[in-house]
Amino acid sequence: MDPQSAIARVKRAGLFRTQGLIGGKWMDAYDGKTFEVYNPATGEVLANVACMGKQEANDAIASAHAAFTSWSKLTTTERSKLMRKWYDLLIAHQTELGQLITLEQGKPVAEGYNEVLIGADCLEFFLEEVKRCYGDIIPQTQADRRMFVLKQPVGVVGAITPWNLPLAMAFRKVTPAMACGCTVVMKPSELTPLSALAAAELALQAGIPPGVFNVVMGIAPEIGDAFLASPKVRAITFTGSTAVGKMLLAGAAQTVKKTSMELGGNAPSMIFDDADLEVTVKGLMIVKFFNCGQTCISPNRILVQEGIHDKFAAALTKAVQSLRVGHGFDEGVTQGPLINQAALHKIEALVEDAVSQGAKVLVGGKRHSLGLTFYEPTVIVDVTSDMLISSTEIFGPVLALQRFKTEEEAIHLANDSDAGLAGYIYTENLRRCWRVAEAIEFGIVGVNDGLIPEASAPFGGFKQSGLGREGSKYGLDDFLEIKYLCLGNMV
Repeated sequence: MDPQSAIARVKRAGLFRTQGLIGGKWMDAYDGKTFEVYNPATGEVLANVACMGKQEANDAIASAHAAFTSWSKLTTTERSKLMRKWYDLLIAHQTELGQLITLEQGKPVAEGYNEVLIGADCLEFFLEEVKRCYGDIIPQTQADRRMFVLKQPVGVVGAITPWNLPLAMAFRKVTPAMACGCTVVMKPSELTPLSALAAAELALQAGIPPGVFNVVMGIAPEIGDAFLASPKVRAITFTGSTAVGKMLLAGAAQTVKKTSMELGGNAPSMIFDDADLEVTVKGLMIVKFFNCGQTCISPNRILVQEGIHDKFAAALTKAVQSLRVGHGFDEGVTQGPLINQAALHKIEALVEDAVSQGAKVLVGGKRHSLGLTFYEPTVIVDVTSDMLISSTEIFGPVLALQRFKTEEEAIHLANDSDAGLAGYIYTENLRRCWRVAEAIEFGIVGVNDGLIPEASAPFGGFKQSGLGREGSKYGLDDFLEIKYLCLGNMV
């Protein structure tokens, strides 16, 4: 398949949208400006998309605020029925949506198809889970008093989503908010807005009322500032860098908004001498090279106990050499390009710094012959804690191995980070599994497994990796207010 055929298919399905969605209407930027969206695998321009800013964002917020009254008063069953139609449309258009993801993000098309299912799983989970969002009856403290806890939607939500999983991350944020009865204004990444706009088109087709789901994109600082300044926006949910997250937190304090922050990671994989070598290599390959290593839970620091280090490094290198790099639509491709030149330059700088300080490249370590933003799958060894690659989130297809001697040392190395999103443990010792899992400071821990996120499980981090949780029953909490109701003189 070639990119042009994929674009044609998406357009035939009516899913190639380039305008923003405000109050149920597709709209150009008010000043007519656009920005270009590129295919990172070819460098070609895919589309010119409406470049919106403060005024459009404020109008979208007003639209969401107006829609909130009626949407929040629907029963959970009524909202769920509409969202089920949305789910059915996602599944029906899995092929077009998956191909659109590959066009604008670059990942292999099989990963694009899978991402649609990840987003659909989130939608299905929350449209069902919200029906079990119970309040409480508090045992009375006085004979004539009755006390209750109610859960009510917080209001308008500003959702800021990233480029690495443009459809899945949108649904992880938008669907719990909407299921709770909130209305949403979403700002997708300017690198990958087309998937979110296609999802919005399907929301309209599903009968989601105008104003419940709005999409604006373009001048990110202006849109973000509009979210922060508006008293009508009562919650902000964001996935992105820790630096931007801190700015949003500071701005949200001015109107005391609820915030949900899924920020940076620096995930360690702790591989002990008693680890099953085959299980370990398989687990690392799945989670590290998924999306070209461009995920926040991707293993960053590969901590390997000295007794198994050399054997493991050899097995890992062999597995990495079997990967096929190429355009996402080419048959058999397992790794696509990095998102842009900035990402490529970052990877090059991290590897060069490590090598200059004594690290050794076992495989890869340079740009791929395909050019553009393609980078070879890479394994480096003899990494130390004072190298930049140990303290910087890599966000690319590089495995950096660092030796350790004892369990205590591994725990210390793992926790020696401001980030605390995901950590991985490989061991056949059940007691060690529990000891280490309880000792490391991470919100998500995988034991002898790699790609562990599920819609039914809480996703979020400790320390500077963020606030709140996405997925699971806990994923509803950021979009709900808790109200205590006391009825007196009831006797």
